Amino acid sequence: MSKDIARMSMQDRFQHLYSVISGQRFLDKRGLGNEVPFFICPFKAEEATEMERLQSQLVNRLEQTGLKVLSINLYDLSVEILKEREVWNRILELEPTVSKDQLKELLQGVLDPEAHLVPAIASKLQAAELDVLFLSGVGEVFPYIRSHNVLNNLQSTAKDKPTVLFFPGSYTHSLETGASLDLFGRLHDDKYYRAFNIFHYEA
Repeated sequence: MSKDIARMSMQDRFQHLYSVISGQRFLDKRGLGNEVPFFICPFKAEEATEMERLQSQLVNRLEQTGLKVLSINLYDLSVEILKEREVWNRILELEPTVSKDQLKELLQGVLDPEAHLVPAIASKLQAAELDVLFLSGVGEVFPYIRSHNVLNNLQSTAKDKPTVLFFPGSYTHSLETGASLDLFGRLHDDKYYRAFNIFHYEA
């Protein structure tokens, strides 16, 4: 049975997420038909602050039940990578003097998912004991990092434990167009079909 997320209160969403993620079926990656255990948690862009609060309450509640959650915010991780590669200050200096397209191109190179971002996630995964991975900050890293690129490159790295991507937009499946991650409910060009909508997954 799928749930209509638009009609669910934050309380109901919290309850659904908690019961799914803490359940053995989810942790054992059952019912996925051999697909990678990637789940999309879509929400409206204007609910970002509430969802951030919900996410941290969810982490606390799951950890109280003994589950280990590794939370990675893609924006924070991007800043970390830029600082480690000693380009952060240069980018801050360049930003007022270059066009948005030039800045985007520079950031796309330095934060390329395959070469830099996913290896950084992989090293955090190796260093942590975890039952589930939470990824957030998707809206903040647009347009220089696209969700489908992160997920495509994560497939071989994060297949052992379930991953939940908190996504400010909608995740739709249709026979005509396949599956689409529509960021902010407006950008319809990110094709990704290997994830599951967590609100359509039963505990």
